[in-house]
Amino acid sequence: MKLHELKNVKGAIHRKKRVGCGEGGGHGKTSGRGGKGQTARSGGSIRPGFEGGQMPLYRKLPQRGFNQANFRSECAIVNLGDLGVIDAGISEVDAAVLYANGLIRKDETQIKILGNGEITRALKITATKFSDSAKAKIEQAGGQAIVA
Repeated sequence: MKLHELKNVKGAIHRKKRVGCGEGGGHGKTSGRGGKGQTARSGGSIRPGFEGGQMPLYRKLPQRGFNQANFRSECAIVNLGDLGVIDAGISEVDAAVLYANGLIRKDETQIKILGNGEITRALKITATKFSDSAKAKIEQAGGQAIVA
């Protein structure tokens, strides 16, 4: 079988729906748009929550509460098991080394090291945050976890 011999399965290709072509087709007269008015027109759509000019409910009700999502800080996640790709000659790991080895993106400033996986050599790791298990594993291997 070659690429040019591939065919769609039966029923995969549908004919385009033709509207406004007579009552017999089932989509004649109003072409499935209902009656007259704004929604029957081309490009005629109203935004969600719009109530025809009346003060909408979401503006009538008081706004309450506080959203912590506006103030959260995003951290790049790196597991200890991922640090195995770093060259054996490197003993100090920071954001530049992680970026060079493809473990974080260039624009990520905050890094959190998690304890998933094993670390076999002593590394001096500089990051924004460490999980408790990651810190314990790093120190057990003879390395250092430095919070920057």
